[in-house]
Amino acid sequence: MPGRIRASLSEGYRLAAHSLAGRLLLLTVFYVMIGEVLIFVPSIGQYYRELLGNHTDAAELAFLPFTLPGGSELPEAMRTAILKRAGAQAVFLTLPDQRLYFDLGRQPTKVDVAIDLNKMGFGREMVEALSCLFHRGDRILHVTAPTRIQSARSIGIILSEQPIRTALVAFAWRVLMTGLFVSAVAALLLFLSLFFVFVRPMERFSAAMIRFRDNPEDSGAIVSPSGRRDEIGTAERELAAMQRDLYASLQQKTRLAALGTAVARIQHDLRNILSNAQLASERLSAVEDPVVKRLTPRLVASLDRAVALATQTLRYGRADERPPARRRIPFKPLVDDAAQAALEIAATPIAFVNAAQPGLEIDADPEQLYRIVLNLLRNAVEALAGRGGARIDIVAERHGRCVSFSVADNGPGIPDPMRARLFQPFARAARTGGSGLGLAIARDLVRAHGGDIALLHTGADGTRFRIDIPDRKDAA
Repeated sequence: MPGRIRASLSEGYRLAAHSLAGRLLLLTVFYVMIGEVLIFVPSIGQYYRELLGNHTDAAELAFLPFTLPGGSELPEAMRTAILKRAGAQAVFLTLPDQRLYFDLGRQPTKVDVAIDLNKMGFGREMVEALSCLFHRGDRILHVTAPTRIQSARSIGIILSEQPIRTALVAFAWRVLMTGLFVSAVAALLLFLSLFFVFVRPMERFSAAMIRFRDNPEDSGAIVSPSGRRDEIGTAERELAAMQRDLYASLQQKTRLAALGTAVARIQHDLRNILSNAQLASERLSAVEDPVVKRLTPRLVASLDRAVALATQTLRYGRADERPPARRRIPFKPLVDDAAQAALEIAATPIAFVNAAQPGLEIDADPEQLYRIVLNLLRNAVEALAGRGGARIDIVAERHGRCVSFSVADNGPGIPDPMRARLFQPFARAARTGGSGLGLAIARDLVRAHGGDIALLHTGADGTRFRIDIPDRKDAA
């Protein structure tokens, strides 16, 4: 049984401390208690002052007959009865030239607390009231207060604290119970309002996100917006839109993955077929027929491009691209080799300028860097097809521990609809002779080196790409 109680208490603490509803409940209770204290303490302080004032007023009325002409002739029994009704053991009346004193026949031996209502402020009221509550009522009070008796300066009474404490305790219980009831009702309404306005929607958010995380391909897990116009409604609509976009993206990626598997198989078989066709075309080149000699180079070039496209597609589809085997290599000779391979497919003359810094070395994988430069140059060559005065420029320089180089051409530029998906695979496959994989492969290889590729400019005057490849952190 004790173990069960401890488990229940532990679970209750976990819910209260770690759930939004529990924290809201704890904060509500905490603020209600603060509000109760702010109501309770000033109230009893004010009531305590009123009690003391009532006793001094009663003593003043009891003392008044003795200040009138012939008051000294009043019977002793009447004076005692009036003072008892005032609840005072003794009364002092301070005049400009004397001090009058009346008691019930037994003068107090000591005074425990002296209170001057002329000087009692708001804070002192609360302190004295709390002090009265926490004592047992066995103290003797000397209370001084202003008086309305003509020519008198003040009136003072000596009385027991017990009747004051009894009345104050009864009043404190009434205030406490009333305050707790009002505060509890207000706290309940506040908690329910906040729970249904904020906590319940957040619980729906959390449940929807957990369901969607567990099965993002289930369209039923997408949250349904409630139609609210406040920030919660905006968050619901944005969450639903994000989940719908992610669901559509996952569906598209699933279909592309299946399509990619099929294409990879087709491309693998197609590459084998094209390789056989290449062998046959090489044999055709030995035939002396003029027509065959004229057509064979075009056939060979077309087959080479088809094999390159199949190989490139298969290479891009591999998920096990090896990491870069980096070392310091001369940059300018590698660019010249890539340019020679890229310009072979040019149908018209293209001027090429390699303006890389002489002796510039780059920390990169030679084979992967060659593929990066070759893909960019081939894209530029294809963009310049059939254009007079075509030109390609490569500029490279080192900035600290990073090598930056740019590839620029004076082609017609990239169309606006193509720019948003420029680095996506197959994004430019619609162009004659292009696979749409060159920029995607180049970006993947550049990022594998810790760098990035960006389109700096494109327009009617040409296109420029910039590639940044930083040195390895542990490179010398």
